[in-house]
Amino acid sequence: MGSRTVLITGASRGIGKTLAEHFLAKGDIVIGVSRTETSLADENYHHFLADVASEADAKRIFTAIKKQFTSLDILINNAGIARMNAFALTPIQNAQDIMATNFMGTFIFCQKALNLLRKSPCARIINLSTVAVPLNLAGEAAYAASKSAVETLTRIVAKEMGGFGITCNAIGPSPIHTQLISGVGDDKIDKLLQQQAIKKMAVVEDVINIVDFYVQPQSSMVTGQILYLGGIS
Repeated sequence: MGSRTVLITGASRGIGKTLAEHFLAKGDIVIGVSRTETSLADENYHHFLADVASEADAKRIFTAIKKQFTSLDILINNAGIARMNAFALTPIQNAQDIMATNFMGTFIFCQKALNLLRKSPCARIINLSTVAVPLNLAGEAAYAASKSAVETLTRIVAKEMGGFGITCNAIGPSPIHTQLISGVGDDKIDKLLQQQAIKKMAVVEDVINIVDFYVQPQSSMVTGQILYLGGIS
């Protein structure tokens, strides 16, 4: 298998940065998108500063990609934000920001990537969800709702794009030590872990394992799936 062209949002840190490093190590070309600068430096790495919720930013990025590359093989919608509040105390602006980044960002990048993905012989879309959706976690109404919307989008895109050879799946990580959950108390994390079949924190390598499964050529019949880490007991 030759080198692939991979686009990863939220690539400047956490899961996104580790995924970028993973694909670069495989010899792939990686295009990263984030709102902050990256420390990642590699001849096969290209970075764009952008807000994923901005259609104008997305158009700028995909115009540049089209000029430089003939197709896009893999799109990973990893960018996301979370602000934990009780529903009654959640500022409306927080809810709007979460929905804009997590859902609209995924929607926009899925849509704008389609023309380039259709030119790939093995096109893959992978969206990031969370176990907060099936667990209906208290304090995460806006976050879980945004990711539930991502899951519905994933299933519908899978149906509409299957005829073009594009698969669309999602991953629902359980808690991983990243900046996304840095403000969540240990007690809350422990209570969440106790709701899982495997009662421990996940690591980024667990996500990479699922990503590798979704993108391999043998997974061409796997689409519209949401795979959660940890198991839901």
